[in-house]
Parts: sequence; C-alpha cells; structure tokens
Amino acid sequence: MRRSFAIPALVFAALAFAFWSAARWFRINVPFGPSLASLVLLLVPFWFFGFGWAEFLRARLPRSARVGAAILFVTPYLAFALPLGTFRWPVAAAMIGIAFTVAVLLEFAAPAGSTLQWQDALALAIVAAPILFGWFRSAWPAGGLGGFPKLLLTDIALYGFLVCRGLPGIAASGQVGYSFIAEWRDAVVGFREWLLFAPFGIGLGLTLHFIRFGARVPPPGAAAAAWLVTFFLVAVPEELFFRGLLLNLLLPRLGSRRAVALSSILFGLSHFNKGATFNWRYVTLASIAGVFYARAWLDRRRIFSSAITHTAVDVTWSLWFR
Repeated sequence: MRRSFAIPALVFAALAFAFWSAARWFRINVPFGPSLASLVLLLVPFWFFGFGWAEFLRARLPRSARVGAAILFVTPYLAFALPLGTFRWPVAAAMIGIAFTVAVLLEFAAPAGSTLQWQDALALAIVAAPILFGWFRSAWPAGGLGGFPKLLLTDIALYGFLVCRGLPGIAASGQVGYSFIAEWRDAVVGFREWLLFAPFGIGLGLTLHFIRFGARVPPPGAAAAAWLVTFFLVAVPEELFFRGLLLNLLLPRLGSRRAVALSSILFGLSHFNKGATFNWRYVTLASIAGVFYARAWLDRRRIFSSAITHTAVDVTWSLWFR
C-alpha cells in the first residue's frame, strides 16, 4: 500500500492547503489551529476512501472492530471544540450515536447485494436528517465552517456503506463510483450534461423569476475557490448520497427510468428549506437538474462525472446569476 498511499497523501496535503487558501481568499475569520485540525480529520476518510481504502479496511478489520471504530467520527468535533472550550456532551453523543447506529444497521442487519433494503433506507435517513435540519450547526459555530457537518455525515455514510455494508466503491458490478482517480471521460460527460441542462435551468429559472442574470466577470481566484469548495463540500457529498447510494440501490428494484425519477425528485425535495417558506421553484429546478446529474453518473457509474456537472451548475449560478 505504500506506493498507492504516497501520491494521494501528497495531493491530500495540497488539498488541505488549497482549502485554507480559499478560506483566506473569502476572508473567513476562524480559529486557525482547531479549524485546520478538524478539517484534516474530516478529509481523511473523505479523500482516502476515494483511493480504495474502504475496501482495504473492510478486508482487514473484523466485524466488531468495524462497528467499534465508528466512535472515531467524533474526533473532528473534539479537535475543534475542546481547545476552544465549546465542547458539549449532547452534540458528541449525537455524533457517536448516529455513526454507531449506521454502522450496526449496515454491518449486522443489511443483507448482501446492491438492492435497497429497509436498513439502507433507514441509514440514509439517519444521515440525511441532521444535514436537512441543521442539527450540528452549533458544533462548528465559527462563520465559514458550515460545510463541516455535511463532511462529517458524508464520512459516516462512506464508512457505513463501503466498509460496513460492503458496497463496492469502484471497479465492480453495482459500484458506488466513489473514486478520486480522475479520467478524461469524467470531464467530457460532466460538462456534456451541464451543457444539456443549461437551456432548461436558465430558461425555466428566468421564466419562474427564480434567477436573474448578473453581468460580471469574477476574479480568477474567486472562480477557482468557488470550484474547489463547491466540488468537495457540496457536489461530491450530494452525489454520493443521491446517485452513488440512493440511485444505485434503487436501480435493481425500480429500473433505470423510475429510479432516476424518484432519486431526482427526492434530490429536489432536499432543497425545500432554501428560504423562509417551502421553495417550490428551487425544488422544481433541483429535481430537473437531478436527472442530468443521474445521466452523468449512469454513464459509467462514477461520482466524479456527476460531481463535475453538479459543480458547473452551482458555480455558474453563484457567479453569474442571482
């Protein structure tokens, strides 16, 4: 594993530095040491599972150890909260409880195979609820760290489904497609689906008065930072959940068309709280976008592809529309 570890580790260090540079670019004022330590701990499973380390852990850890290791998912919170004196037992207990419950459900309860079972649905709901309702916003109260809870729950989902459940990450039938080994076709497919969605997204968005064009050229640094943050903190976590896991598990039960439709509608509904009231315009556009994200993932079952489409849509919206 040394050879396969060296390059990902170097890129990981560069990635952590890039995130911190992005934070400085956007002038996010956060406590340096605790925030960086927490970020690094959150990125470790998120990054290295994309290079086959989930399969590595599953092959070498016994079942009891795999479940017991779920307690480690509280460490990013501890690294931030303990030095700053903001630690709260209920928050830590909730994190441990979610990670442990997901691990137990998927290690001991879920049957083999890549078909959605009630245990899968319950585990997905347990992971999604804290994100949708902002239960862990107070865990990282510093401004600019709002993406940390989503990273934490993404790590728990990755661990539960890839390590405990044993869904194949890459290079197997029914694969989740969670890989950070980029291929040229990822970009080709990702940008193709972005271009196909653009007429629907822009045309319908303008018609519904959901967006309006803002004629400006963003600085290169702002565009690069927006791509970095959106890809890793928004697109990859959401594509893992809605395409790599949910759509993947629905396909054998519902078939392609119905699985894509249902997963896209659920993806759209996950945007219901983007505003003071139910935002039906956002839900509608997100549901349509979900179809194109699904098309990108289905091309070769690779989250990298659909995450590029997702990122291109979100960055185009954030930089050129309001």
